[in-house]
Amino acid sequence: MRDLILHPHCRPGRITRAAADIRPTAEGCTARFRFEGDIAVIKIPETQEPTRTDELWKSTCFEIFWQPENGSSYREFNLSPSKRWACYEFDDYRSNMRDAPAEVAIECSRDAASLDLTCNISSELPVPAAIGLSAIGEVEDGALQYWALDFAPGKPDFHSGVCRNIHLGDRL
Repeated sequence: MRDLILHPHCRPGRITRAAADIRPTAEGCTARFRFEGDIAVIKIPETQEPTRTDELWKSTCFEIFWQPENGSSYREFNLSPSKRWACYEFDDYRSNMRDAPAEVAIECSRDAASLDLTCNISSELPVPAAIGLSAIGEVEDGALQYWALDFAPGKPDFHSGVCRNIHLGDRL
């Protein structure tokens, strides 16, 4: 798994490590995310019926940004430990957001030291592609920690192309 970095404006907390990995599949992709640390202090949404839901980024969730190489459009996937999810299509940087077709299956497990989320996504995802993996951890006091492969200067912005630095060239 690839280590994610904590945004420099976030205060370090009891989430001590975030990591993620992704691979393309014939149907779309499979991704894994992990938080390590004092998991008891992370606000983890209760498990619910898997369904498309907006504003998951307001609490603990994991995200995938998938952009075809040499293109300006991209997809954003929000994946909650609650098993709720969202998938959006953009024409360009934060432009013309709309729901995108996808089927998402999420499995989540945790113990005192780790929270793991695995998802299988069925969606038309072109390769080659530039991929961004990110995570938001909400802790007991409501503070949010933002984790990603990289960040552009300024406030946390997972939509920035700087965050999409995994390059996938082949479909499995």
